[in-house]
Amino acid sequence: MRLGAQSGRTYGEAVQWLGAEPLPPEIAELRLGPVSPPPDAELVFSALPPEVAGPVEVECAEAGRLVVSNAASHRMDAGVPLVIPEVNPDHLELLGRRGPGGGGIITNPNCSTIGLVLALAPIARAYGVKRAHVVTLQALSGAGLPGVSAMHVIDNVLPFIRGEEDKLEVETRKILGRLADDRLVESDLAVSAQCNRVPVLDGHMLCVSVELEREAQADELVAIWNAFRGEPQERGLPSAPARPTIYLEDEDAPQPRLHRDLERGMATVIGRLRPCSALDWRFVALSHNTLRGAAGGAVLLAELALARGLLAGV
Repeated sequence: MRLGAQSGRTYGEAVQWLGAEPLPPEIAELRLGPVSPPPDAELVFSALPPEVAGPVEVECAEAGRLVVSNAASHRMDAGVPLVIPEVNPDHLELLGRRGPGGGGIITNPNCSTIGLVLALAPIARAYGVKRAHVVTLQALSGAGLPGVSAMHVIDNVLPFIRGEEDKLEVETRKILGRLADDRLVESDLAVSAQCNRVPVLDGHMLCVSVELEREAQADELVAIWNAFRGEPQERGLPSAPARPTIYLEDEDAPQPRLHRDLERGMATVIGRLRPCSALDWRFVALSHNTLRGAAGGAVLLAELALARGLLAGV
């Protein structure tokens, strides 16, 4: 990829728009500029491919910008917060106090990781989770453009998505970790992941089995999911879902086509909770990969950073 190749064009000219709704004119008419030098804005969103995101984000941070990144380049860096706003907002403290001229990078997790952790975190707080096994059924939109060819995916399931299984396993431990003496101690939760690409447009499904540290009943777990709220809900942040986790009682729920847009696509929808013969409990979770898992999650993260005073000039 050649950085700056689209500079000077309008967004409407440069983008290959496949959204269900037409591209708004005020967005289409925006003029694209170079990524270097960094833009004259205190807050920078990065949705660059990982092969180029790393150095560009560092340059922006060193120039005093706060970067909210959806790329994987810096997610596992020791001093970079990897944050799901309802789960680990305190990890933003890794940035320290940002004054005028101070920059930093905050990262949005992998799209599948967000759905998994939003389902695990409420029950982990109440009962502890020792081990988790997850099998994902991931939507085509997660592959970006041009995506997966029709000849590969129609009438088929692809049992390999490069890098996804590692991301699910290591990112989950970082997000569920704790701060100690200004550093992050990762969770010792053991996560085993298997990832599959399926012919669904949007919405990643996760089939999860968990072993708990303490005994729990099914109705208790359901009540915890339905009652779960976090700092974004307490602060009333604009992009925050009223219910970040929703349990559906229907025996065939959740389903991507029916439930991915609940709470404007910002909730993890859970169903089919039942005993697991290998661990303790198993369930199915659904997360909208391009809303909660990408753009919407990054915007919510920026709103949290603003609410916590990390944007000194705003």
